[in-house]
Amino acid sequence: MRKFLVVLDDSRECLNAMRFAAMRAAHTNAGVEILAVIPPEEFNHWIGVGDIMREEARERIEAHFEVFAKWMRDKQGVDPELVIREGEPATEIIEQVKDDPEIGVLVLGAGTGKKGPGPLVTQLSKTSGTLPIPITIVPGDLSKERLESIT
Repeated sequence: MRKFLVVLDDSRECLNAMRFAAMRAAHTNAGVEILAVIPPEEFNHWIGVGDIMREEARERIEAHFEVFAKWMRDKQGVDPELVIREGEPATEIIEQVKDDPEIGVLVLGAGTGKKGPGPLVTQLSKTSGTLPIPITIVPGDLSKERLESIT
C-alpha cells in the first residue's frame, strides 16, 4: 500500500500537513505514516537525565500523535502509524523514506511567517532532486475548506 509520510512536530503548519495527508490517503485508498524526530541536542545531559528526557519526549510525541490519529480514524477513515526516530530531522526523514519502500509522497507544512517556510522545507527542497519520492508542500494558512476542495 502506498503511504503518505508526514512529519509530526510542534509547528503550526504541521496541522495542515496532517490534514492534507489524511484527506489524500482517504481519497486514494492509501495509508499515512507519521514521523516524529527527536533531535539529539535534547539529550546532551548526564546519561540518567538523558534517558528520562528521551522517555518524556516519546510520551509527548505519542500523546500528540493520538490526537491526530483519532481525527484521522474518525473523520477520514485512515489508521495512521507512528514512527519515532532520533537524530537530525532532515536526515532522519530521508532515512525513513529509504527504509520504507511503501512511502510514496512526503508531505510537509510550510510556515507563513517572515522567517520563511521553515527549516525542513528549506533543507529538503535543496535535496528534492535526489529524493526517490515527490514532496508535497502544504501552505500553513490554507483553510480546512480549501484543503478539502484540493484533496
